[in-house]
Amino acid sequence: MYVAHKVKDIMRRPLTVRPDVSVRDTVVLMNSKGYSSAVVVDDEGRPLGIFTERDLVRVVAEGVDLSEPIKNVMTPRPVTVGAEDSLSRAVAKMIEHKIRNLPVVDSEGRLVGLVTARDVTNVFKKYKEEVGELE
Repeated sequence: MYVAHKVKDIMRRPLTVRPDVSVRDTVVLMNSKGYSSAVVVDDEGRPLGIFTERDLVRVVAEGVDLSEPIKNVMTPRPVTVGAEDSLSRAVAKMIEHKIRNLPVVDSEGRLVGLVTARDVTNVFKKYKEEVGELE
């Protein structure tokens, strides 16, 4: 039986956009690729911000022009986790910051992946199926 212990074991490839891409183009890309978030990165691949479905709800509610650059509406300075960090550390950060999408960075701060609450849930679901009910 294999149980994931580190973030790198479950991280997925992130959807990335540049800061000047429009909100509309970002949302179209998220929809076409099936992502619930897009990480806004600089030229070196470091996360500048994140744009999630929650941000989209806020943007629509506020009547923001969808031709605005994503940098104007993203959540800046996203909480991140390292690829070598434990899953429990990632879960703790998600709980502490009330987030569902966690960019994964390398030692240089460059984006290397993404972990979502669904990814974590799937790990625990698989573990429960393999181990069974604990008494």
